[in-house]
Amino acid sequence: MLDLILSGCNGRMGRVLEALCADQPDLHIAAGFDILGDNHRDFPVFSSPAECTVPAQVVVDFSHPAALTGLLGYCVKRELPVVLATTGYSEDQLLEIESAARTIPVFRSANFSLGINVLAKLARQAAHLLGEDFDIEIVERHHNKKVDAPSGTALLLADALSPALPYEPEYVWDRHTVRKPREHREIGISSVRGGTIAGDHEILFAGRDELIELRHSAQSREVFASGALKAAKFLAQCQAPGLYNMDDLLDWLQAPAEVE
Repeated sequence: MLDLILSGCNGRMGRVLEALCADQPDLHIAAGFDILGDNHRDFPVFSSPAECTVPAQVVVDFSHPAALTGLLGYCVKRELPVVLATTGYSEDQLLEIESAARTIPVFRSANFSLGINVLAKLARQAAHLLGEDFDIEIVERHHNKKVDAPSGTALLLADALSPALPYEPEYVWDRHTVRKPREHREIGISSVRGGTIAGDHEILFAGRDELIELRHSAQSREVFASGALKAAKFLAQCQAPGLYNMDDLLDWLQAPAEVE
């Protein structure tokens, strides 16, 4: 059985992850972290990671960027692998993550849906075949509670397809500030916020007289929690420190084997 610590356990995603763990006998939530403290859970909850001495094998984080420094410090001190499923990190925080990954296994992704990461691979192939003659636009839609825009997933998709293009693209998400025709090297990124949309991402390849659309729509938050739990199982196999991502997980799922 894999013992997990859930950071952000009182949040929406924390609740979803807890429910999924209840249906998987090989997973057990040993403890939780949440700034609000205990909330009548079936496991001990600590308002600060530094207070926790509960044995565990992997930490899964669905909290807030503000919690990163304390969380990484705890994981490095305890030599615990950590799955970072939080988005909206600053550049300085990304450097913190890279530093921690030199000591412990760290898994980070802007989106833990297996489907969205397959979409990224398809987009990369399409960009390789179409990029010279097609304009590329990305549209992302999320619920009205999401605070960051564009979404980390939209940037993940743009970053995934960019290396396949025959030019260095420019990301553009603020067209209203200029009045000029679209530059060919642009990748437009548009954000929509409303209702309870769990996550919807669309990539448009617009050419002369033809349009190709690649789209992924998450029907619930379960897809992200499920992916994070798969990442936790993968990370528990890792022996070496490093920064891992969904490409590593997809490779492991295709041919599960011990990671050296």
